[in-house]
Amino acid sequence: MTAMGDLLLSFYGDDFTGSTDVMEALASSGISTVLFLGIPSSEILDRFGDFRAMGIAGTSRSETPSWMQLNLGQAFEWLKSRGAGICHYKVCSTFDSSPDVGSIGKAIEIGCSTFTQATVPIVVGAPQLKRYTAFGNLFAAYQGETYRIDRHPVMSRHPVTPMDEADLTRHLAKQTDIPVVLADLATVAATDADSRIDRLIDRPQSILMIDVDSAESQLRAGRQLIRLAKVAGPFVVGSSGVEYALLGALRERKVVGDEATFPEPGAVDRLAVVSGSVSPTTERQIRHAVANGFGTIALDPLSLVDDDSEQSIEAAVAAALETLKAGRSVILYTALGPAADRGADIDRVAGARHKLGAALGTILRRLVAAEGLTRAVIAGGDTSSHALKQLRVEALTTLLPLLQTPGSPLCLAHGNYEPTNGLQIALKGGQIGSDDYFSQIRDGRRA
Repeated sequence: MTAMGDLLLSFYGDDFTGSTDVMEALASSGISTVLFLGIPSSEILDRFGDFRAMGIAGTSRSETPSWMQLNLGQAFEWLKSRGAGICHYKVCSTFDSSPDVGSIGKAIEIGCSTFTQATVPIVVGAPQLKRYTAFGNLFAAYQGETYRIDRHPVMSRHPVTPMDEADLTRHLAKQTDIPVVLADLATVAATDADSRIDRLIDRPQSILMIDVDSAESQLRAGRQLIRLAKVAGPFVVGSSGVEYALLGALRERKVVGDEATFPEPGAVDRLAVVSGSVSPTTERQIRHAVANGFGTIALDPLSLVDDDSEQSIEAAVAAALETLKAGRSVILYTALGPAADRGADIDRVAGARHKLGAALGTILRRLVAAEGLTRAVIAGGDTSSHALKQLRVEALTTLLPLLQTPGSPLCLAHGNYEPTNGLQIALKGGQIGSDDYFSQIRDGRRA
């Protein structure tokens, strides 16, 4: 078992695709990393005794503050017991959240209590993901252009947590009473940055937002995260920009070495994809896949969450098996782009989004088991969180990083359920990936 103090970093991801984003960033830099799908048993933990980073993939991005109060504390306590130098609560790089759903402020409050920590640093900017923070405002790229997040074509219209405020200090202040202070670009670049930041956090409690808009400011942020962990405590919050910032600073200190190499696993004859995403990015990917030999099955999301959902699951499995037995890969989707979004209808059913993700996961598990599939994909951040649980997977490691589309690696599944132990699986956020993403995963190639 990993001894206390041996870990460089531990983390909790607020959804599954975001969790694999962290795992990919660390593994690509040669840091052996395992992602657990819950607090692991001692038997599963022992399989990864010499790993240098470990995390828990959670669902808090789509949960209520009351759920967080009941569940996050236990996860944070387990992570704290690992004794890592940094413990990261990982959020989406678009920072989408609200006081009622996926409250980052609530998670910070729980983290402060668990770690007895007065100051919590936040890093959201990640140039590798084309996410930038400047003077507290978040910018994100889409289709080759960069938008302020409250004008982003997708995230400003997110069906659950639309981003209507680009100033992250204001956005976060709606979710917590802990004061939010900003170490802006000018502050982190100053020759006396340490003392300036120390003055900012010289108060009983604070959240410190650190700007990152470039490789230079990212390295400075990483240095600050290491410094603040020693004076304030290990708990930090942010996107995988936290890892990218830390890696630069750790590489500067010779703590980590060169990037790791991962051989391409090659093509499979068939794979299965389930998608709960309404993103236009996923729509383009599905259409591209159809043009490249995939079969598709449109699913009615309402039928998967009603009282007769088992019949709909059976019908979906039967239809998909026909396609797979004909030698073709298959995509089962609940929406083809924003125009097909049934979110308003789905939300009229209590707990429907969780149930929908679980239904898609059940369909995928049955297809994998029936046809002995060795590779699969789940598309949609919230979908992945609930679908993957149905595959009876207990841990993931990185099989093939996809650095052209960070945050969507091909992973290797571990567990005690034979059909999915050793399954190669990719978890793709709705707005992540190039148009040929599904073909890329089928073919087992980097680009």
